[in-house]
Amino acid sequence: AVHGAWKMEDYVQFLALLVSALLVGFVSVIFSLVWVFHYRGGLSWDGSAQEFNWHPVLIITGFVFIQGIAIIVYRLPWTWKCSKLLMKFIHAGLNTIAMILAIVSVVAAFDFHNASNVANMYSLHSWIGLAAVIFYAIQLFLGFAVFLLPFAPVPLRAALMPIHVFSGLTIFATVIATALMGITEKLIFSLQNPGYSGSPPEATFVNCLGLLLVIFGALILWMASRPHWKRPPEGNVKLLQPIGGTPEGTEVESTVTDGSNADKSELKINSKAARKQNFKLDEAGQRSTM
Repeated sequence: AVHGAWKMEDYVQFLALLVSALLVGFVSVIFSLVWVFHYRGGLSWDGSAQEFNWHPVLIITGFVFIQGIAIIVYRLPWTWKCSKLLMKFIHAGLNTIAMILAIVSVVAAFDFHNASNVANMYSLHSWIGLAAVIFYAIQLFLGFAVFLLPFAPVPLRAALMPIHVFSGLTIFATVIATALMGITEKLIFSLQNPGYSGSPPEATFVNCLGLLLVIFGALILWMASRPHWKRPPEGNVKLLQPIGGTPEGTEVESTVTDGSNADKSELKINSKAARKQNFKLDEAGQRSTM
């Protein structure tokens, strides 16, 4: 199969959803910056409340927005002519950036709590949030070790692929839910005279931020769950080959030259059988979400 022959089904719908997701995600990042600069005194790194402000900004920027883009990067049709290995590196790079920003955000929160003599790890938000960071780190490590490096045997990749996909999407959804808990918790603790229940402008503004996060998450999960929008199978072997294994993520498909007298119907049957045989392996490279 040649990538140029593949056409995305419902391309206009995908493009509309992609533009909407990018727009909503970008606006969410802007809202987080407006929140901390207009209502919360800005950003610093001195143990004050302004240091804590890095926490929501970096979580929304990295753990939500960048992670969401990393999940759907395989689905961008204009990248289908790029090698799958290149797309894996881009996918892994985006997730690594998200992981770094998440770690810095957690350090900022702990540093502020310790400087202000505020207890750590007592709320549900903190429990689930730290668990999400830990599982995300494990997901990232296993993604590198199993799907990116050429040492894992093919059966292991095929066996771990469904778990990798499911856990990636679950972590992403959990991060958004945790972010909603966090911004609500922050408003309850911070707003006084009037309090949160009085619906001051800051409360309304941050509630809108929460709605944006929900919309962004829904768009990403929808695009990532549509099977007809996945990256088509590789047509040529251009990827790293596991030691002692077969090339990962490839189609076992013959190329018919102009002078060949092979029966095309038989070739199609053989190709279809080969695709079924390598379906799980191909999915591991195409739909993995770290």
